[in-house]
Amino acid sequence: MRRSDENGHAEPLLAVQGLTTEFDTEDGVIRAVDGVSFDVFPGETVSLVGESGCGKSVTALSIMRLIQSPPGRIAGGQVMFEGRDLLALDEREMRAVRGGKIGMIFQEPMTSLNPVLSIGRQITEPLELHQKMSSSESQRRAIELLDMVGIPAPDQRFRDYPHQLSGGQRQRVMIAIAMSCNPALLIADEATTALDVTIQAQILELMKSVTSQAGTALLIITHNLGVVARYADRVNVMYAGKVRESGPADAIYHRTRHPYTAGLLHSVPRLDRIAGERLDPIPGEIPDPGHRITGCACRERCRFAVERCTSEDPPIAEVSPGHSTACWEHEQVAAEVRAVSS
Repeated sequence: MRRSDENGHAEPLLAVQGLTTEFDTEDGVIRAVDGVSFDVFPGETVSLVGESGCGKSVTALSIMRLIQSPPGRIAGGQVMFEGRDLLALDEREMRAVRGGKIGMIFQEPMTSLNPVLSIGRQITEPLELHQKMSSSESQRRAIELLDMVGIPAPDQRFRDYPHQLSGGQRQRVMIAIAMSCNPALLIADEATTALDVTIQAQILELMKSVTSQAGTALLIITHNLGVVARYADRVNVMYAGKVRESGPADAIYHRTRHPYTAGLLHSVPRLDRIAGERLDPIPGEIPDPGHRITGCACRERCRFAVERCTSEDPPIAEVSPGHSTACWEHEQVAAEVRAVSS
C-alpha cells in the first residue's frame, strides 16, 4: 500500500536516517557504518554501490537487525519501514518483519540454505509461519514459486537438497524464499557475486521481473556500477562507511559529482571504449577502518583533493534536484565529466 503524507506526497517505504553501526575489536571500536541515510520508495529499485569493505552489507544487516552482538551494535539512527522504526521493535515483532515484510537474498546461497532440509521445506516454512498456510497449501505455493523463478520440473526439485542444485538454481531458490510471502521490500546483498557472468544477467533479470510483477521495492547491494546501470532507478555510492553521492541513476552515470564515483565508472569495462584502451583503476586502497580519519576519507586516492580535505570532512549536500554529493570540489569534478563527455 502506497503511503502519503498530509500534503499527498508519497512517503518512502524505507527511510534510513543516520544509521551508525560499530564493532568492538582488539584494536578499539570500528565504525563500519557512519551516519548512512537513504530512502526506498514503493515499487522502485535502489542500489548501494561501493568497494568491498565500504559498509554496504553491514548496512543491509543493520536494517534487518542481524548484526551479531557482541561484538557489533547499532549505535544510532533510525530505520523507518512502513511508518515504524525497526530499531525500536522487540525481537518478536522484528521476526514478523523478516521474511514477511522484508525479504533478503544473501551473498552465497550454499551457505545461506540449510543443507539438511529440502528446498521445498525451506520455502514452505516461511509460508506456514507468516502466511499461516496449511502444509498442503504451502506445498502448492512453493511449487508455484519454483516455477516462477524458472526451476525446471519444480514438483520434483521440491524434494531436492541444496547440494543437488547448481549455483544459479540455488540463487533462484533464494529468490523464491525471499519472495514467498509477497514482501514489500526485497534486499539483494551481492546476490550475483559467485555466479558466472551469463548467470548473473539471468538472476538480475529474474529479480527485476518478479519484483515488478509483485510491486515489490528492490534494494540491490553490489560493488559493480555496471550491474545496476540497467536496473536501478536511484543509486547511492558508499565509501568508508558513508554515502558519498546519491541521486537518480542517470545523474550518477552522466553528471557525476564525486571523484570516487567517477573512479568507479572509469574502472568498469565498457563496449564503447576504444580497442586497446586501458582501464583507469582507482589508486591505493580503502582506509583502515580501525583508524579514525580527520578530513575526507577519499583524499588519499583523489586527484581533486585540496588542503581543506585534510581537515574537514565534506557533508553530503544537494547539488541539483534529488542529486547529492559529499565533495568540496564537486564543481571541478562536474567540469571534467562534461569535458570528457563532449
